[in-house]
Amino acid sequence: MTHRRNFLTGAGAITGVIAAASVGKVAMAALPEPVLQTTPDTMPPLAPATGRPYNPVVTLNGWTLPWRMNSGVKEFHLVAEPVVREMAPGFKAHLWGYNGQSPGPTIEVVEGDRVRIFVTNKLPEHTSIHWHGQRIPNGMDGVTGLTQPAIQPGKTFVYEFVARRPGTFMYHPHADEMTQMAMGMMGFWVTHPKARHPLIDEVDRDFVFLLNAYDIEPGSATPKIMTMLDFNLWSWNSRIFPGIDSLNVRLNDKVRIRFGNLTMTNHPMHLHGHEFMVTGTDGGPTPKSTRWHEVTTDVAVGQMRQVEFIANEEGDWAFHCHKSHHTMNAMGHDVPTMIGVDHKDMVKKITKLVPDYMVMGERGMADMTEMEMPIPDNTAPMMGGEGPFGSVEMGGMFSMVKVRRNQKPGDYSNPGWFKHPQGTVAYEFDGQLPEAPRARGGGAAAMPAQNMPAQDIEVQVRKPAGPSSHAGH
Repeated sequence: MTHRRNFLTGAGAITGVIAAASVGKVAMAALPEPVLQTTPDTMPPLAPATGRPYNPVVTLNGWTLPWRMNSGVKEFHLVAEPVVREMAPGFKAHLWGYNGQSPGPTIEVVEGDRVRIFVTNKLPEHTSIHWHGQRIPNGMDGVTGLTQPAIQPGKTFVYEFVARRPGTFMYHPHADEMTQMAMGMMGFWVTHPKARHPLIDEVDRDFVFLLNAYDIEPGSATPKIMTMLDFNLWSWNSRIFPGIDSLNVRLNDKVRIRFGNLTMTNHPMHLHGHEFMVTGTDGGPTPKSTRWHEVTTDVAVGQMRQVEFIANEEGDWAFHCHKSHHTMNAMGHDVPTMIGVDHKDMVKKITKLVPDYMVMGERGMADMTEMEMPIPDNTAPMMGGEGPFGSVEMGGMFSMVKVRRNQKPGDYSNPGWFKHPQGTVAYEFDGQLPEAPRARGGGAAAMPAQNMPAQDIEVQVRKPAGPSSHAGH
C-alpha cells in the first residue's frame, strides 16, 4: 500500500457539502493527500492509531482507508478516478473507482465520531457520493441536483457529519448512477459501536466485501454500461474466482462476514460445512429473537447482510452465490444446449474446412476445463481454478472459508490446501454393486384428466364448412 499523508492542521468545521475552492486558504492547506492502493491483495486490518479504539475489519481483496485526526474530527480523502483492476490473474479491467482501486477503500469509524471526507473528482464527468443507509443531514446525502450541486471534474467537495449509529453501510455515486456504478464506483463503510452493544458480539475475524457485476466482452477491458440483466462477470469486490482470496480463520474462531449487494439482481449466499445466523442488515443489528440458523441467506439489490458463525469444522469450505450462473466467468448468453446431440458426422465435415474445430457441450460444459482452448487476450476462462483433486470448475462469486487448528490468532495468510485425515475423502468403489432402486413410471395424476380424445393423437383439427363458417367473426 502506498501511504502518502499530509499532517498539516488548521481546517475549520465545515457544515455543508461545499466546493473546496470556496474553503479558506488555511483549510485548503490542510487537505490531506490521498492514500493510494493498486495491488489486488487482501490487506491486513488497519489498527486504529488515533481516535477511539475498535476491532478492525478485513476487506476481501481490498483495504481500509487511513485517516488523520484534526481538532477532534476524523478526516479522509477519497479520489474518484479511472482505475485498472485485476479481476483475476491475466485479466485486467478498465474501471472507475476510488484511490486507485474498485471498489474503493473501506471506511471505518466509531459511533459518535465526527467525520470529514474530502472527495476529489478526477473523472471525465461530474459525480457525487451517497452514504447508503446512514442517518445524516439532508445536505450531506449526495444526490446530485436534489441535495447538492454535482462535483465537477477537477473539483473537491467536503462531506461532514456524525456517524450516528453502528452498522455496515455502503457508498456510491448518485450522479449518472447507471454509468458510474456499472464502471465500479462503490465502497464499504463500517461504523463500530462506541461501547459494548447488547446486539453486537465480539468476534475473532470480521470480513467485508461487496457483490458487484460487469458486462465485459471477452478480449475487451471496459464494461458495457447499458446492460440491465445479462452480465457475464459476477464478482466480489471486482474480483472473480480464482482471483478471489480465501477467508482464512482459526478453528473455533467466531467469524463475522458482512456483504453488500450493488448488482442488478439478488444473490443467495451459501456457506458449506457450517450454519450461520444473520445478525445484521442495513438497518443495524437484528434483534436476537429474529435470528435462526441458516446455510443460505438471500441479499436483495441495495441490501447488506451480516452473518456470524463458529468455525468449528476444519477444512476448505466453499462459500458462493447459489445462482449457478453466478459462479461462472465470461459466459455467452445465446449458447444452445447440445447435450445428447451426436456430432460425429458433422465434426468430420467441419474439420475438413476448420482443422482446429472442437465440439462443445454434447456431454455438458465440464469439458471446457479440460480442452485448454485458446481464449482471447485479457479474458478469464469460464471455469477456472485448480484444487488438490483437479479443476474446481467454478468462477465468478466463489471462494472458500479455510478453517485450520494451527492458524494463529490474527494470521490471515493462506494456509494452503487442507490435509484430510485418512479415511475422510470420498473414493472410487470397485466392488460388487447391488442393484440400485429406481422410480418406475410417472406416477398417478393428482387430478384425472377429463374429455380426452378416444385415440392418442397430437392434434384434432375441425375445418370450417360452408361460406357462412366465418359469420360473426
